Amino acid sequence: MTSYEISRRDLFLASSAIAGGLAMSQVIPDSAAAAVPLSNIRSPGFKRFKLGEFEVTTLLDGLRLSEGPFPTFGADQSQEKVAELMRANFLPETKFVNGFAPVLINTGTELILFDTGFGVAGRDNGFGQLEANMKAAGYTPDQVSIVVITHMHGDHIGGLMNGETPAFANARYIAGQIEYDFWTDPARAGTPAEGGAKGVASKVKPLAQKTTFIKAGDAVVSGITSEAAYGHTPGHMIFHVESAGKRLVLTADTANHYVAALQHPEWEVAFDADRAKAIETRKRVLDMIATDRVPFIGYHMPFPSAGYLDRQGSGYRFVPVTYQFDV
Repeated sequence: MTSYEISRRDLFLASSAIAGGLAMSQVIPDSAAAAVPLSNIRSPGFKRFKLGEFEVTTLLDGLRLSEGPFPTFGADQSQEKVAELMRANFLPETKFVNGFAPVLINTGTELILFDTGFGVAGRDNGFGQLEANMKAAGYTPDQVSIVVITHMHGDHIGGLMNGETPAFANARYIAGQIEYDFWTDPARAGTPAEGGAKGVASKVKPLAQKTTFIKAGDAVVSGITSEAAYGHTPGHMIFHVESAGKRLVLTADTANHYVAALQHPEWEVAFDADRAKAIETRKRVLDMIATDRVPFIGYHMPFPSAGYLDRQGSGYRFVPVTYQFDV
């Protein structure tokens, strides 16, 4: 090696060191520099994907932090057993977060909304974000042509009305006859269902003349068909969505916790009106989804609320949708 080569190498190394030192000095923060404020901007509250010729968009109406999941989930189990399940799934033992996710389906001829969230009354508590997230997704409430109500709990019907005004000015409505008859029966007065009945009276009844009341098995439009899923409420229904050979199930409130209700569908859930019937329904619907290997959207699954089920013993593991619909 010549002296020239050594000098050139040394010069290169020296230059690199100097350049590196200058670069380091530029990235080391000045202790006097202002701190970067925390950002409170949330991630988008919608997720869109294609199902055959249909466009499906899940819309986040809000998130609720609650005590639990015991005894809301697993009331017939010990608190420690539920806590053990949460620990095994890297979840807190005494807190859980519930999301609320209406679904918007554009068939090309109809814009169909399944459930409506809490509405204006929920906004003080961080709910009622359906309209804002619908607009962020590129749609407006007046474009909705059909509103389908899976069942008539407040977090599903609260967004039907803005005060005395229908929230979806140009829509017609579809709901289950059994569900409507239960909540509008005068026999609900003086029972634990009275509060729910008052909600139906103020949110659903004003729209009754624009509502088609269906039975299980009836179609909403071509490619979207209802199925009985009773137990959570007396007339609770799920919906099968099919387009161009692709299939999806909207399970509504069949299962309301992605660990407790899926891994242990036999556990009781406090939200269910008929707990035994709800367990029977949950087992049947979840078995169908796992066996057929079809995706589903659950109203309370972790947003964007879409996933698959992997059978594990007598229960199921929730597998979130990632890029399956993007390729």
